[in-house]
Parts: sequence; structure tokens; C-alpha cells
Amino acid sequence: MQPLKISRLISGGLITNYNCSSICRHCLYRCSPRWDNDYISTDTVKSNLETVISLGCHSLHIGGGEPMLNPNKLINVLDAANELGVSIEYVETNSSWFHDHLSALDMLRDLRAHGLNTLLVSISPFHVEYIPLAKVKGVIRACHQTGMNIFPWISDFYDELDKLPDDRKHKMQEYIDLFGDQWPQSVLNRYWLSTGGRTLDLLRTFSSRRIPLERLRNSNHGCQELTETGHFHVDLYGYYIPGLCTGLGIQASDLGSELNPQDYPLITLLYNNGINGLLTFAESEYGFKAKHNAYVAKCELCAEIRAFLVNEKNVKSKELHPQGHYDEINRVANS
Repeated sequence: MQPLKISRLISGGLITNYNCSSICRHCLYRCSPRWDNDYISTDTVKSNLETVISLGCHSLHIGGGEPMLNPNKLINVLDAANELGVSIEYVETNSSWFHDHLSALDMLRDLRAHGLNTLLVSISPFHVEYIPLAKVKGVIRACHQTGMNIFPWISDFYDELDKLPDDRKHKMQEYIDLFGDQWPQSVLNRYWLSTGGRTLDLLRTFSSRRIPLERLRNSNHGCQELTETGHFHVDLYGYYIPGLCTGLGIQASDLGSELNPQDYPLITLLYNNGINGLLTFAESEYGFKAKHNAYVAKCELCAEIRAFLVNEKNVKSKELHPQGHYDEINRVANS
């Protein structure tokens, strides 16, 4: 088999933590308050950034989880990036940390003093299920007053979300009752969603698109998505997520060289033989049986197979990363 090699990185982000204040139904990484309260160490920040620089990328965004759950450690990340000459484009936030105007001003001024110029402020029908819109409004006001630039994601939703009281959380069903049964599909059409994590559950609930299992079985194409580096992530444990395929990981120190198939057997199999190769392997070696006759994407079947290997067959491989991702899948399956 041809080994996978990631030799150049274009644009991406640094995941500081998987712990989060919400359990958003579109979350690529299945973040939640149930994750361990780990945050990236300064040593891992520097190691990740040195790898990213060596492969041609000199600017990153910061995401999570919710990076601003620990502002002091976030400041350490900003300082390390500044020391190594890496530009931080923005920090993503769901605004759950907002308590009052004065404390928000203090936090944003501290972050600005350490080189942060832009916040990506989420304006989302998925976040408002856990975080009142009033907190988002509070963060935006504080940004304006402190000179912090705002990257609103996605501003198109603001007027719709503001139709309901902003001082409390709202389930999606409340907006469906307000805007009609087609509203979830409208939301999906306006969002950029990667087919992984909880997005797969979201698509199965609200999208009518399905690919027959037999068509996936007959696919002979390798997963070239694993080579995509136009929007990459490296995480707090020193792993690179290939092609934003959550639940798969490559140690960042292995980037730039051909991956050893013995260290990364499943990634190598997917790269060469695609979903059909993984499906055939799981069926023949572990007795896997697909749960559905059709899938919203090949990524849904891939995630199902990997969760089966980890949670039911106790398969251990460093590429099946992070463990918390599979723990979250297991919690849902057993709830």
C-alpha cells in the first residue's frame, strides 16, 4: 500500500481543549462539558507550531471546545505564538463565558494586550440551544468598546434568532414552530458543515439525502480527503486531524514524512482503498454489521465502523484519536 504523506500545510487551526460549555448538535469534535478539563500546554503549543511552520503555514486560528473557558491558559497560547512568529487570525467563542459588561471588557483587554485582534463570535441556532443570545450580544458590545474585531459566524442567523426572547436558551423546535418545518433544511443550506462528529447525527435527522450501502461497498476510490490541508487542525494532545476526519489522528511529529502503515493501518487502508476497504476489513476481521441500508455520507459509515472497533471490540491504535470522541459516541448509544 502507498503510505500517506502530509508534506505541506496551507491554513488551519489549533484546538486548545475539547471541553466545552455546550453540546451542540453540529459539533465536528463532539465537544461537551463531559470531556476531561484538559487544556493545551505551552510545550505542546510550541511543538505544534514548530511543525506547522516547518510545513509552510505561518498563521492559525484557535478553537475548541471553548478556548475562553481558561483565559489565562489562552494567554499562554497567544504568547507562545507571538514568540514563534505565528499570527493568530482569530479565536472562536460561543460567548458562554460572558457574565457582565465590565468583566468582559477586562478579559478582552487582557487578550488584546497579548496580541489577539479578532474574535469569531458564534451566532448559531445550534449554540442558542445552550447559550442565550443575550450573551452573544454582550460579547459583541464589549468587542466594540475594546476595539476587538468581530468575525460573526453566521450573521445571517441573527435576525431570526432574535425573534425569540434573548435572555434564555431556545430549542430548535421553537424556531421550527416559528418559521416552519423547512427551517432546519434552510439552516443546513446556509452553514458550512463538515461531515463528521455530531453533524452526522444532525444530517440523519434533518436531511433526506442517503447513499445506499451497496454503492459505498462498490466504491473503489481511496479517501483523498485525508490529504486536504486547506483547513486543518492540530490539537492539545499533539495530534493532527487528517482531512478533518474526527476520531482519526496523526501525531504531529510524524507529519512531513511517509506514515508507517504499521503505526497507521486504518488511515493507510482508507487512503488506499477508501470506505469499501475499511468496511471489508471490519466485516472480515471483526464481524462488523452495518446498522443502516443507506448513509448520509461515506463518513457516517466510516465513523460507525471506527466506533464499533473502539467501543465494542476494544481495538487499540494511536490513530483512533482522541478517546474522548469515542466515549461521547458510546454515551449517546447507551443513553
